[in-house]
Amino acid sequence: MIKSLLSNHTVHRSLSGAEVNRRAVFKTLLIFSFYLLTFCKPSFLSAQSEDSASNFKIMFYNTENLFHPDNDSLTNDDDYTPEGNYHWTFKRYQHKLYNIYKVITAVGNGNMPDIVGFCEIENRKCLQDLINRTPLVQYNYEIKHYQSADSRGIDVGLIYRKDKFSPISDRPIKISYPEDLSNRPTRDILYVKGLVNNTDTLHVFVNHWPSKYGGAKETDPLRMYVGELLKAFTDSIMQASPNSKIVLIGDFNDEPEDRSITEALGAQVPTNSIKPNQLYNLSYDLQYNQRLWTHKFQDHGGIIDQIIVSGAMLESKNGVYTTQKDVHIYQSDFLLMEDDKFLGKKPFRTYTGMTYTGGFSDHLPVWVELKVGK
Repeated sequence: MIKSLLSNHTVHRSLSGAEVNRRAVFKTLLIFSFYLLTFCKPSFLSAQSEDSASNFKIMFYNTENLFHPDNDSLTNDDDYTPEGNYHWTFKRYQHKLYNIYKVITAVGNGNMPDIVGFCEIENRKCLQDLINRTPLVQYNYEIKHYQSADSRGIDVGLIYRKDKFSPISDRPIKISYPEDLSNRPTRDILYVKGLVNNTDTLHVFVNHWPSKYGGAKETDPLRMYVGELLKAFTDSIMQASPNSKIVLIGDFNDEPEDRSITEALGAQVPTNSIKPNQLYNLSYDLQYNQRLWTHKFQDHGGIIDQIIVSGAMLESKNGVYTTQKDVHIYQSDFLLMEDDKFLGKKPFRTYTGMTYTGGFSDHLPVWVELKVGK
């Protein structure tokens, strides 16, 4: 069950010459970015969206190894340091931040996402740099993040626009496996409850479930366990209030028809008969009918980055609600490259093997548009 909230500790130290230089580079990048944003229409932006200003957009993005270059002695992050195997320099980190800003802005398409959930971020510092040292600074984003026990130090996190979303409470849901299942620590689930446009309460869960590293069959019990744990939390919310508005976003490392999603979590395919206190997977149609994907492993593309909502989000026209047609995968050409081995396209990654290519991520972002009724 949920333990007490983790406290955030800030280490205070005098600025070294390297840190001064880094801040100077950041300042230069920020000024240049503002120039591009103000005077040059970026090629990845299209015309202003016709979406109503009262709508509310939630996005999720697996950033694929957004590490801060400083070495953290408490985690296994050595590969992503300047001296590590990936030669993860401060310049490359800056470029990665700008790429993430570029993706968020492109998904926004004139209406910036009001909530963005992330996974594979190393720490709060990464999110602070993203919202304060890129042109995202003008959109008034704030952060929700807790440090997890993951051995590599990667966490989930969330940013939100303070003028559109007002948090009421937040906490990490710790994943503590039974002794006979695994002793490998993993990342938390982030839970945030808040008001959308001061009109309706929304419960948001940001997920990054255990990977299939070591084998899909062998690791299936881990995802089943996390699914059951998350279901216990969502069930408790809906038992207290059957019409609760709940959104689950994240990298579930399973697809919509896998057991961890359908059985453990209990996320069903939306039908004509919607129950307010049931979970429904809005990503199902995207994969099995539209044949889209968010992640590609060899020649198989599947949707492991999903958006799941409570039935109350689908049947109501009051407060916050959405429809099956309002969930999307952002699959623009600038996020893709040719797949010479397995044909078609594949995500344009930051690294190909050990070679730095300066791309984005091995995942595509997903987003859902919520309506805000009276």
